[in-house]
Amino acid sequence: MSDNSEHSSGPAPAIDPDRPHPARIYDYLLGGACNFAPDREFADRFIAAVPEAKTAALLNRDFLRRAVRESRAAGITQFLDLGSGIPAVGNVHDTVPDARVVYVDNDPIAVAHSEIVLGDSDRAVALLANMLDTEAVLGAPATRELIDFEQPVAVLMVAILHFVAEPQEAVRRYIEVMAPGSVLVISHGTGEAELPGTDRVVELYAETGTPGVDRGKADLLALVEGLEVLEPGVVWTPQWRPDTEPDGRDPRESMAYALVARKP
Repeated sequence: MSDNSEHSSGPAPAIDPDRPHPARIYDYLLGGACNFAPDREFADRFIAAVPEAKTAALLNRDFLRRAVRESRAAGITQFLDLGSGIPAVGNVHDTVPDARVVYVDNDPIAVAHSEIVLGDSDRAVALLANMLDTEAVLGAPATRELIDFEQPVAVLMVAILHFVAEPQEAVRRYIEVMAPGSVLVISHGTGEAELPGTDRVVELYAETGTPGVDRGKADLLALVEGLEVLEPGVVWTPQWRPDTEPDGRDPRESMAYALVARKP
């Protein structure tokens, strides 16, 4: 998705094909083609260190789809997808075609491909912006046109916060503008999976200038303080309201926690 160094104040970065980028690495792990050789080389090193990496990416995508469907079932028809990345199967507007969606990413490639996928849609738009620049995101004409913050909205922070060193202020701002009945959807990589090689993943990302941040359950609960964490709480991504029978796989292979929290 997007990295910590680029999620600081200032304009969105230019495309740098020589530097691995989380959005393009994630795209490669999902089987996409919108990536460069450095992204693939990094991802292969990631997989060598932690063979569960591809599985984790797919499980995260499955969680996104379930959380979006559950939000729609609860009556939410507008979504703000922060760190949305490169379009892949199961985008929000595919999962709930009647929704209004603003996709936000700071990678120009992710936004360019999103614009192609969205075409002339009047219900979904891609915004090139820094998710930590909350006023730029919330005040953008596209956001103001599609999202009515007087009504419930789902704010998605899926597989993005582990690339942000200090997300607290931005998270609180998004929560502040959410109407009652809105939800905050989060998935977050964590070392609490305690899988072999996870320490190596942290080292790899540090080498790219995209340091990851390891947070556990307590950290995530602190981020959503004041919200009602919906059942089943903070769990591994495949454990959040699964729509298929367990396949016997260790849920820790997802390497990420999931939670959905509702604003009272």
